[in-house]
Formats: sequence, C-alpha cells, structure tokens
Amino acid sequence: MTNRSLAQTLALVFGVALLGVGVLGFIPGITTDLGDIKFAGNDSPSELLGIFQVSILHNIVHLLFGIAGVALSRTTANAKMYLLYSGVIYVALFVFGVIVGTGDDNANFIPANGADDVLHLALAVGVLGSWWISKSSDERVGDRTATPPPAPPAP
Repeated sequence: MTNRSLAQTLALVFGVALLGVGVLGFIPGITTDLGDIKFAGNDSPSELLGIFQVSILHNIVHLLFGIAGVALSRTTANAKMYLLYSGVIYVALFVFGVIVGTGDDNANFIPANGADDVLHLALAVGVLGSWWISKSSDERVGDRTATPPPAPPAP
C-alpha cells in the first residue's frame, strides 16, 4: 500500500468519492424526493443534497465510475488511464449539459441541471488535473531514480 504512485492514489480517491456519491443517491433524506425517482430522463424530481438532479441510472453510473476507479487504481498505468478517460468523459458530460440544457428536451436523458453541469466541469478539471500532475510527478520521480551514468575510468 505504501508503494502506490500518485496516479494510483488519486484514482483511488476519486473512485471512493464516486462510490460514495452513488450510494448517497439512494439514501432518503440525503436525496430529496427519492420515492419519486425515475430510472432515467430529465423528469426525475430527485436531487442529491437537494442540489444535484439524479435518477437511478445517474446513481448507477456514479457507482460504476467509483468501482472502475478503485479497480483501476491497482496499477499506475491503469490509474493514469482512468484519470485521463474519466476526465474526457466529464468534459463531454459538461458540454452535453450546456448544449442540451436543463429543459424538457428528450435528449436530456441523464438528468442534469445547472448544478450538475458545474460539478461535471469541476470534476473534469480535477480529474484531468490529477492525471497531468501524476504524469508529471512520475516523470520527475523517474528522472531522479534513474541509474546514474558510469563513472569515467581512472587515469
């Protein structure tokens, strides 16, 4: 556990956080109007913490992202892949939310409101930033721990 790279640690942190969000999305009181939650679609009245619009599908996606983060944090290469691709997906979700909006458009199947859009942007920046920092950190560590060149022969 102490030999984890920065990428592994960050992927694990994001994974555990998203698992928590997925679970919280199914807890009454933390999620409002849980009795009326919809499987998918923009008409789900349920909101996590009374702020972020959620559906059963939305919560399942959080759980899957969380499971992926925990599972892929086992190796540095997989952790970096998780951070990069999750960041790209969150950018896409942000753009999708901005384009589709929070109206009654049937294309808004997630569901997502304005708060979700801001959160998706923050997650995109956070996860991609984590990928970039861990990538840069590993490169610096690699340079520092590289085998030094052999000493020149003595005269």
